[in-house]
This record gives sequence, C-alpha cells and structure tokens, in this order.
Amino acid sequence: MKKLVLAMCVGLGMSGAVYAADGVVQITGQINGNTCQVNGTANGTLATVNVTLPTVSKSALAVKGATAGTTPFVLNLSQCTGTTAKTLFELGSTVDQSTGNLVNQANGGAANVQVGLLNSSFQPINITNNSASQSVSITNNAATLNYYAQYVATGAASAGAVNTSVMFSMQYN
Repeated sequence: MKKLVLAMCVGLGMSGAVYAADGVVQITGQINGNTCQVNGTANGTLATVNVTLPTVSKSALAVKGATAGTTPFVLNLSQCTGTTAKTLFELGSTVDQSTGNLVNQANGGAANVQVGLLNSSFQPINITNNSASQSVSITNNAATLNYYAQYVATGAASAGAVNTSVMFSMQYN
C-alpha cells in the first residue's frame, strides 16, 4: 500500500503541464521632456476644466437617446513642442462602458441621465475607445481643442443634480 501511494505521488509530480514560448511582445515608447501647458497650468500640474451645463427640463430628456444642454469647453495648449496634440479621455469608474458616456455621480441626482462629450464637429466621443476624439496641429507652440458636453438620456429622466468628471491626458507628436 505504501508503495502504491508513493508511486501515485511520483506519477502526479511528473504530470505537470508543459509550456513553451510562442512569441514575444516587444514594447517601445518615448518619454517627452516637455508637455504643453493646458489652460495656463504649469507643466506637470493637473489642469481642471469646469463645465457648467444649463438647467434643462426633464421633458427635454424624456426618451432614451435624447440630448440637451450642449455646452462648449476649450482646452488651450501653450508652450508646446511637437507638431500635433490629441486628447485621450481616460477610462475610469465614471465611464459607462456600454455607452461611452459619463455616468451621473450626484447622490440622489437625476436618474437616467449621463453626460456625453462631443468633438469640434459635434460627433459623440465614445470614451471607452476614444472614437471621434480629435487631433490638432500645434502652431507657434500652441493649439486649441474645442469640445462640447451635453446631457444624454438613457431613459425618461427624473429631476435632480448631475455631477460627473473624466480624467484626460494629452498625447503629443
């Protein structure tokens, strides 16, 4: 019996999975020494852009897909190097992965309301993949990126506050 248990233990020890390398993922990148100033903030300082959407009636957001309160906001870049700049909105807990919009974070706030971002051509930006985000030329070490924010109904909206945010990064070439 002891020999059988010993043989089984040896057999189990030899029956491990076999692994072999099938390829290599080669990763390259570049670190830029200087970044642009965003809306006048010092390099390396987090820029805060405040956007206040107008108060709208819940009847304007009565059906799924309805939008209201489109409000412009601008990212002014200065002291830039490179030739192009692009905004990358960061995927995080405030982003609804199914819609690509920003979820309402207000406690007891309006139900069935998200905030959508639009590029300068009024095309919706799906934050989950940054589709329709924009790239602009840097001229004389400066660039301007125009965006819009708007309410987006995910169903019949209820009255209440709307509060959300999204982190962004700038990509330079």
